[in-house]
Amino acid sequence: MFITIIIGIMGGKKLAANSFIKLVPSSAKENISTEELKELFLYYRDITGKTGTQIKWDYNDAAFPYEIKEKPEAEGTWFYLHSQHDRYNAILLGIDKEKVKDEDGSVREQSYIQVTLPEGATFGDKGKANEFCKFLAKKLQGELHLFNGRVMYFYKRK
Repeated sequence: MFITIIIGIMGGKKLAANSFIKLVPSSAKENISTEELKELFLYYRDITGKTGTQIKWDYNDAAFPYEIKEKPEAEGTWFYLHSQHDRYNAILLGIDKEKVKDEDGSVREQSYIQVTLPEGATFGDKGKANEFCKFLAKKLQGELHLFNGRVMYFYKRK
């Protein structure tokens, strides 16, 4: 559903790539809101900026040069990170749920975070999105499905 909404907002343009952080039963959280996701973004920007303080360099803008933007119709569902830097453009973040069939055959609802690189995204956006996805997956102990299709597990597996 989130992909369809974004295509409509982007004027029907084809999306470049998607990455997903799935919140599995053994994750730190089973659900997340866009407000919590924004707080994690601000925390991430803060901790990456502290590296610059340690080396006495204004690293904040270079570390993660994005600011949160939100359209009124997207409230509670998705938002995007926009950059004014010439090497970066935008990264979209949204939350949704999917039905998943467990090994025992039962069906459950699972939350996920979708990270989208829209058409016009740069290699810089992809690099920063990969870094942020790994941070989110580690913090939430989720299952990360990268842009290239590979899967990384950040939760305790049986």
